[in-house]
Amino acid sequence: MQSLTLFMPDETAMTALGSRLAQVTGGRGTLFLEGDLGAGKTTLSRGIVRGFGHAGPVKSPTFTLVEPYELEGVSLYHFDLYRLADPEELEFMGIRDYFQGEALCLVEWPAKGQGVLPKPDLTITISAQEQGRRLELRAGSSSGESWLGALAPVIE
Repeated sequence: MQSLTLFMPDETAMTALGSRLAQVTGGRGTLFLEGDLGAGKTTLSRGIVRGFGHAGPVKSPTFTLVEPYELEGVSLYHFDLYRLADPEELEFMGIRDYFQGEALCLVEWPAKGQGVLPKPDLTITISAQEQGRRLELRAGSSSGESWLGALAPVIE
């Protein structure tokens, strides 16, 4: 299985999917989140972060570029590259260090870091559809493929 298409009717469903993604990733890997402003990238990220037990606020790190979370044995880094002017800026902040080892990295607006970011395990493209959201999940690695396999029977 290389891809999976899902429909999320509302914010609650999107957050629940995020929580499920937290479970299937085991807190390791790289997820790219694509979509227009307001598509639901941060809502999905919030579900993932809360899926590891975080009870506080989860907002998009638009101005800081990265928000780190240390949760129940999981190092999670939430990136928002929307305001990034040049991918080389990522080199100055030591971006490669975040992707080393055992961490889960969520990257909103990954196209802004093209050429510097590593290949994702899973890319999720979110678009508006009717009153909800259409999500296209594409595996970029064997880990991503196994995550899709774990998601498919639960979602359908």
